[in-house]
Amino acid sequence: MNFILYSDVNDSSISASLGRPEYSYYFVLKAYRPVLESLGRVHVAGSVTDVDVIYRQLLAAGEDSVFLSFTPPQKTPVDLQCPTICVVAWEFDSIPDEQWDDDPRQDWTRMLARHGRVITLSSHTATAIRRAMGEAFPVLVLPTPLWDSFATIRQQHQPMPVNPGTALAIKGCIFDSRTLGLSADALIPTPISPEEQAALAAAIEAARPPPLTFKRRLVIARHYLRLWVLDLGHEQAEPVPRVKFLHNWYWEGIRDLLPDALHGWLQQRWPEVCGAAPVAVIEPAPLDLPDTSSVVETTVEGVVYVSVFNPKDGRKNWHRLISAFCWAFRETPDATLVLKITQNDLASYYSELMTLLAQLTPFACRVVVMHGYLDDAQYARLYQAASFYVNASRCEGLCLPLMEFMSSGKPVIAPDHTAMKDYIDESVAFVVKSSEELTIWPQDTRIIYRTLRHRPDWGSLKDAYENSYRMAKAQPQEYQRMSAAAVERMQHYCAFAPVRKRLAEFFALTAGPTDAAPVTDNASC
Repeated sequence: MNFILYSDVNDSSISASLGRPEYSYYFVLKAYRPVLESLGRVHVAGSVTDVDVIYRQLLAAGEDSVFLSFTPPQKTPVDLQCPTICVVAWEFDSIPDEQWDDDPRQDWTRMLARHGRVITLSSHTATAIRRAMGEAFPVLVLPTPLWDSFATIRQQHQPMPVNPGTALAIKGCIFDSRTLGLSADALIPTPISPEEQAALAAAIEAARPPPLTFKRRLVIARHYLRLWVLDLGHEQAEPVPRVKFLHNWYWEGIRDLLPDALHGWLQQRWPEVCGAAPVAVIEPAPLDLPDTSSVVETTVEGVVYVSVFNPKDGRKNWHRLISAFCWAFRETPDATLVLKITQNDLASYYSELMTLLAQLTPFACRVVVMHGYLDDAQYARLYQAASFYVNASRCEGLCLPLMEFMSSGKPVIAPDHTAMKDYIDESVAFVVKSSEELTIWPQDTRIIYRTLRHRPDWGSLKDAYENSYRMAKAQPQEYQRMSAAAVERMQHYCAFAPVRKRLAEFFALTAGPTDAAPVTDNASC
């Protein structure tokens, strides 16, 4: 059997793709590949157009093939000659079963019916698909096989509830709440004195444009006439681009001379020129962001909580994850929260993060934010540093970081909904309570509430922080028991052998060698 694989994100584009909605499919493909190689030959297509080329070459040699598309159903083709199966990560209680924007591909039931079967990363996704497609529709639940990849970390490091001190390094930048000097008072505008008010008023007055004398009106008219003439030889980029020069001349040069009645009459008869006044666009001041081109270090110690997420991913609920931590440990200096950010654009979340931390001050606990690229050795240090991993998501399609930290022997704080229901319970986690709430399918441009996600309970999350801290400080044997249970749970759930067995049965293949190649990439899914 030949397996042809494709993902929109590949080895050459992954570094620039962090934060994209589907970039985690790349890591799923990488993790599946060793299992597939134990059952047949693997070919990674550079583009969808390469799939049928590879398929026909193999068919001519008398070999069977199947195309595994690591992209959502609406982006997976249905007109290929090669048999196609979509690998789906989905976190909501229903799949799109209607089309919008005159695009039938948005209806997943139509796309999956054309494929004839599907592979999902969780039983939650499988249930949603069977609810729409019928119980008889072929669905394989195949979690990402990553447990074996953490064998070295498990052998080299015994999980400790209280970290004596671990150095963390990253190519990028690190924000430490203890050195930022944040204060909620800085968010409130400082009252200014009468003298400062007078100086400000004088500066505003000095910045006013000169009076609109007859000569100045001629200058304005000449300016916009010149722009209009210069633009005559260019292709129009807007429906009515050159009228904007006349529009601006009207408002800046003669509008103040006209009575409101005449202006209203002109607006009705010549709206493209005499319509609304031009809106001045005020660009925000550029952020003073740190350099991210060098390797920086910090040391963490005490009871260390780690979370990996993209701040622009609305599922992650990171504001409450941070606020519950800071309230639980307002007077606990040896509690540390390490946030590894999987988003390339620092400016996209910097102000939001700093504002949140400032609003929560003062607090004795420590929050460390790591922005940038972690190589395998640096990621291993992060696994080692953690006492607990924290997830407070509204929904998950799998959550690779949560599974990775559990595979390395870390107990966790997490809800037991959506995909996490497959492997989270009270034996391996401090379970965060949650309730259902209405939401939209994220790709639905109509923004219509059609499905459900979950609302983690903030009080339950705060209690989980406090209870886990008490265990780490006072019950080290119970911590070790939960750590061992997490490793065992992941072994049964996502080790190489059980995943390989499921895959072989799905494709009716004879299992080959059982040795697993290590997968060292890390992701947030």
